[in-house]
Amino acid sequence: MATKLNIPAAFDQIGEYWSPHVAARVNGQEVRLAKIEGAFDWHAHAGVDEAFFVVRGAFTMRFRDRDVAMEEGDFIVVPAGVEHKPDAEKECWILMIESAGTLNTGDRETARTKRDLPHIATP
Repeated sequence: MATKLNIPAAFDQIGEYWSPHVAARVNGQEVRLAKIEGAFDWHAHAGVDEAFFVVRGAFTMRFRDRDVAMEEGDFIVVPAGVEHKPDAEKECWILMIESAGTLNTGDRETARTKRDLPHIATP
């Protein structure tokens, strides 16, 4: 059954930074929402592209050779295998698209690794 979801309102269900929540599944991909603040860990996703859309706020997508400033409404795809590190000076809301089951820390197991991601409740 088709279910409508208001993306900005869904962020009210996220109480912790760097804790992705699954908003929807589409053709083997997950649409994930997360609030971020501060710097995440350097990581890469072998064989999996990862897309980021800034819903609210701003962050910097750091790569080993450059930084990309991401502002509200910006979208970027990080190709599979490319090391990256999101970094937000202030709270930022992001929407991510990646293959279902992909670990948020990619190829590295850290204290920030999240398994069994919570799902956004729909009305």
